[in-house]
Amino acid sequence: MDFAYFCGHEQFQPETLLEHGVLAEQVGFDALTVSDHFHPWVDDASAAGFAWAWLGALAVRTRRVRIATAVTCPLFHYHPGMIAQAAATVDRLSGGRFALGVGTGEGINERPLGWEFPGYKERNGRMAEAITIMRGLLAGEKVDYAGTYYRLNKAKLYSPPLGSVPIWMSAGGPQSATLAGKLADGLIVSVKVPTEAREQVIDPFRRAAQEVGRAKTTLVAQRWSILARDEDEAWAALQAWRGLRVEGRLEEVDPAVLRVRADGMDRREIIGKYAWARKPEELVEIYRPLVEVGADIVTLQVTSVDQPATIKVLGAEVLPALRGLANRS
Repeated sequence: MDFAYFCGHEQFQPETLLEHGVLAEQVGFDALTVSDHFHPWVDDASAAGFAWAWLGALAVRTRRVRIATAVTCPLFHYHPGMIAQAAATVDRLSGGRFALGVGTGEGINERPLGWEFPGYKERNGRMAEAITIMRGLLAGEKVDYAGTYYRLNKAKLYSPPLGSVPIWMSAGGPQSATLAGKLADGLIVSVKVPTEAREQVIDPFRRAAQEVGRAKTTLVAQRWSILARDEDEAWAALQAWRGLRVEGRLEEVDPAVLRVRADGMDRREIIGKYAWARKPEELVEIYRPLVEVGADIVTLQVTSVDQPATIKVLGAEVLPALRGLANRS
């Protein structure tokens, strides 16, 4: 079992986030995952660097860790062919350490650029076509494609990946999990209640993968948490993320609207939507269920008021304990 550190572009400017990624490798993480956003979740305490430029920098600043998007949306403002090209380039720059994590997106990243954000049925249909296109290009094929949503005419990557770039798909329910099992090499799932995650996402994914003869897949389990001594510190740590848990966040365009909605709520309600650890040992208990669901990669999404200090604590205290749990399971 490997352990990943999540790098959130919505919280830190890219130059700062790059140093966090380098530090996470130094303290012992096996992998780094990164979000990909055009707009952040609030407008007053946030950032939104271009993930694909940042990934190139991360690739040459690190030597060992696996690198993955968690996640990018290859459906609207990105064409799936362009994402395949970007993935291949990062794979080459990293020496073959890249995995492509994809999801069906959010309106906050598409609508500001003039795209509609359609319902689930169309987004799922687009994802099926996108994965087919990206897989062909990443395999070195010259692709002609005429689908419902995308067209390609003798498209080919002339700087192909060094090896096989796995495609991991994010899913939050059985329909997306089933599509992921049929088409993707892995599943990215947020785990709050392990039994629900198994029944609604993990098991449907594995059944679908077995039905199409996909014997080896990767399960990436992640969960948001706060490391803070008290309520005031927890609220400060959540400033960039407080809009992530308000109603309508998938459809909204303007981070200022999400900020206003968040600040109109009781802050205890928003804090309560995250797992809160007051001490590092409590983080071990927060992430224990992700180890117990049998994940191949457990991603620690931890926010605090001093992120470098937190990364060091994760490496010194939390990772060794979680590795011990994994070895006993």
